[in-house]
Amino acid sequence: MWFTSCEIKPKPINYGSDNCQYCNMTIVDKQHAAQIVTDKGRVYKFDAIECMLNYTRENTARPVSIYLVNDFKNPGELIDATNATYLISPEISSPMGANLSGFHSKQEARETQANHDGTLYDWEQLVTHFKKEEKRDH
Repeated sequence: MWFTSCEIKPKPINYGSDNCQYCNMTIVDKQHAAQIVTDKGRVYKFDAIECMLNYTRENTARPVSIYLVNDFKNPGELIDATNATYLISPEISSPMGANLSGFHSKQEARETQANHDGTLYDWEQLVTHFKKEEKRDH
């Protein structure tokens, strides 16, 4: 008897052909895309970090094992979202309008903030910020 296990690992994003799980737009922006991998190995891809945050907030029954975001300074490179630093800056547009970018390095986030203004967040602060924004929308 053969047993197969669901591998819990990310999959490459096919820019220009994969669709966002949340808003269904084609994923084209290599600086703002995101991805989650559930505890069962299912991969969901997003065209923007805000889509990933909104999706996970609305789909709490799906336990997430891995959160990934594109590194703004290294387009197309997925990094651990829970260890990233985030910048919300009105001067840097993201696909869904939250002006949200992720950075592998806190230093690079600070340098980008110095050139583009905005507010820095860590993962926990960002999740809390989006929960507050959602409450304001309703």
